[in-house]
Amino acid sequence: MTLLWSTWIGLPLLVPAAAPIAMVGALLGGLGILVWWAFFSGAAPIERWGAPLLMLAVSLATVPLLDVSISSSMMGLMFPVYTAPVLSLVFVAWAVATRRMADRPRRVGLVAAIVLASGFWTTLRTDGMTGDGRQELTWRWTETAESRLLATTAGERLAPPPGATMATTVDERLTPPPKATMAPSATNDANDADWPGFRGRNRDGVVRGIRIATDWDTSPPEALWRRPVGPGVGSFSVRGRQVFTQEQRGEQEVVSSYLLATGEPVWRHADPVRFWDSHAGAGPRGTPTVAGDRVYTLGGTGLLTALDARTGRRLWGRDMAAEHDVFSSGWGFAGSPLVVDDVVIVAAIGTLAAYDAETGAPRWSAPGAGDSYSSPHPVTLDGVPQVLLLTSAGVTSVAPADGTVLWTHDWPTSSRVVQPALTAAGDILVGADGFAGLRRVSATRTAGEHAGWATEVRWTTRGLKPYFNDFVAHEGHAYGFDGSILASVDLETGERAWKGGRYGHGQLLLLADQDLLLVLGERGDLALVDATPAGFKERARVPAIEGKTWNHPVLVDDILLVRNTEEMAAFRLTRQ
Repeated sequence: MTLLWSTWIGLPLLVPAAAPIAMVGALLGGLGILVWWAFFSGAAPIERWGAPLLMLAVSLATVPLLDVSISSSMMGLMFPVYTAPVLSLVFVAWAVATRRMADRPRRVGLVAAIVLASGFWTTLRTDGMTGDGRQELTWRWTETAESRLLATTAGERLAPPPGATMATTVDERLTPPPKATMAPSATNDANDADWPGFRGRNRDGVVRGIRIATDWDTSPPEALWRRPVGPGVGSFSVRGRQVFTQEQRGEQEVVSSYLLATGEPVWRHADPVRFWDSHAGAGPRGTPTVAGDRVYTLGGTGLLTALDARTGRRLWGRDMAAEHDVFSSGWGFAGSPLVVDDVVIVAAIGTLAAYDAETGAPRWSAPGAGDSYSSPHPVTLDGVPQVLLLTSAGVTSVAPADGTVLWTHDWPTSSRVVQPALTAAGDILVGADGFAGLRRVSATRTAGEHAGWATEVRWTTRGLKPYFNDFVAHEGHAYGFDGSILASVDLETGERAWKGGRYGHGQLLLLADQDLLLVLGERGDLALVDATPAGFKERARVPAIEGKTWNHPVLVDDILLVRNTEEMAAFRLTRQ
């Protein structure tokens, strides 16, 4: 019993990444105790066999009474995995405490102990898991952040959109969409948005053209505004005075626009769908993409929508799940749209599909190659524009104009979430799941009889193992999260340069002009860390927001935007 609980509770405290192993170990330990009791304890037959059967019967009877967050968590395995060690502890305590009691009160005590130990779980719910796999348990009857938001923002007044004079209320229905206007040519270089979408202009998490003060004791980030937000693990896009993000509000999936300067809501577009999973919780996973005067979004259930950026009016929409006969394998449609010239490219789980940016008409679809929670990624290799998608099968490259598959690289793994990155030499850095590591791959054009593309593995390393936390490449090194700890690897060799600093499973930006990482930790702390191979050095750290934070930060000029599933905030960083 001591070994069981040491494994279940103690191991994750010492090695946070080992939480899944600890849970499995605790389950096996609980089953081991029952096997010993049934076959080797020497107890009376009615107790030897009655106790395990009673545990099974009571557990099965408890399942329908559980909160759905627990009964469906971990693909339905949370309740048995978590109940086994608790029941084992209660069972051992009963056996020790009643060993000198008469049979009748002893057995009544056994029934009561099992019923209480199993029934206790009906009083709990989980608000999701941490990046290390630990459940965020709370009382079932406590109010959620989402329910508090709904109660406090009903009928909230909206700020006028840029150029408007009249405010409306959230509860007013949207008027029918106007006739669609011409969508602009919106390549990454031509897009005039300040922060066009997921991870910035090139989806690489790199910010240039700004240097900030690093002594936050004397020049800390200045809080500009803070407000509650509906759950969702996406980030922001920014165009002029407006900020765009996605959130869940009750049974409606919402695309919202707020004023950058004050955080006041400008408009909201709602679809009557709700996505929820037991890991991240409720809400969409993607980030809006701004191209010209339009906002393109992909929701958690697969709704692709084009909206007027100024007013939020719906211009067109598609249902990716229905059109491509795909469904989320548990974690939803997590990618963000990519606009290249006149097409919007999205990942339908592992399939790439493109739509006319003006009308929403289908343009092309590329073959699927495994599951993916990554986003389409624009690159130019050997002078050829391409769109990459990382899937559980590896990497697929397609031509953005027509979806022709240019090349593939096979590297199977359980899932892929992060974006690829490019080295200065034009090679591709590909992450895998939480254990496989990072790989450098070259893709080059070939001539002659077998003209086309060839890929070659330069190296594979486990010195940096990005899972759902994106990494950056800078001056010959990659920087990112190795589990819950920052790490750096040499891009020439793949060897680890350093590892240090515990920020949970957070996200980061690179301030390239300053060789500086801006880290947003999993619990909402902000930190500045040197992006140099010399070693880990944290320059500053302050609290920013509260709660589990898997969302990517955004830096526009000197304004930093952060959010999680409960709140969002803006800070002004002091320029250097």
